[in-house]
Amino acid sequence: MTPFVSHGPDARDGYIYDLAPDLQLAIQVALATDRPLLLSGDPGSGKSSLAPFHARANSLRYYEHVVTSRTQAADLLWTFDSVRRLGDAQTHRGRLNDGAYVNPGVLWWALAPESARTRGGLLQDVHRLDPLDRFHHQEHRTKGAVVLIDEIDKADPDVPNSLLVPLGSQEFTVAETGTAVRREPDVAAPLIVITTNGERQLPQAFLRRCVTFTLPSPTPERLVRIARLHLDHAGVPLDAETVHLTEALADELVRARENDGGGRGRPPSTAEYLDALHACRALGIRPGHPRWPLVRSLTLAKSPQQDG
Repeated sequence: MTPFVSHGPDARDGYIYDLAPDLQLAIQVALATDRPLLLSGDPGSGKSSLAPFHARANSLRYYEHVVTSRTQAADLLWTFDSVRRLGDAQTHRGRLNDGAYVNPGVLWWALAPESARTRGGLLQDVHRLDPLDRFHHQEHRTKGAVVLIDEIDKADPDVPNSLLVPLGSQEFTVAETGTAVRREPDVAAPLIVITTNGERQLPQAFLRRCVTFTLPSPTPERLVRIARLHLDHAGVPLDAETVHLTEALADELVRARENDGGGRGRPPSTAEYLDALHACRALGIRPGHPRWPLVRSLTLAKSPQQDG
């Protein structure tokens, strides 16, 4: 697989994930039933990281679409550049090829990559590489795919309902060109991972058509295991002092979550545990250090924002 290089604390490069047996079974059930896997859980609990990990571990193409309040269901299937077409119509003679103004979305590429390259046969095969595959596979490498639809609860409630038919039948029609898109015979059914933070209730009809799994709250043992995976990937020696730090921070995070019983703030997550670990290692701060309370408040025990 071609290396995918990404920088920043939330790389989504698929290299590291602590895959629990229950979550592995949920993936297997989703694949066996050909249903989307709907993941819920606290922000920062690892929902969005599962899809790239599964793709990289199984040499699959990987696509993601981050949902916003302005996302429409069609955006995951295709978009049509009507503004550019109008401009070209005013300056060119002759009939325009509408295929030149169609941009396949993540589900089109996942279900029918050959059709996506040629816009359903309207264009010559000029897109030899898949532009939306984040891992940049060569076209002959794989016929399977993973699609991440991230934070679907941010969208209007009509969006999940509008996805029911294309997700269920794995086919749709491009309105502007009449192109019928369906899963190609030699393409394996994709694993579609959909995440929700629970900010908005999803339609019951949509929930019935998903395999649902809620990521559990972190335990000290799992936090330490995740820390070891990250440190090992970074080439950091796991000496006694580092191991003690991972354990102490795990205990601190669990206490911070337990002390948030009032529900006024969001409980700290796995992502914030890793932030605290990286900060302590970089700055040479350990629990008991004079600056530790401030580091703790900056990473693990964040106070709710005040109005004003």
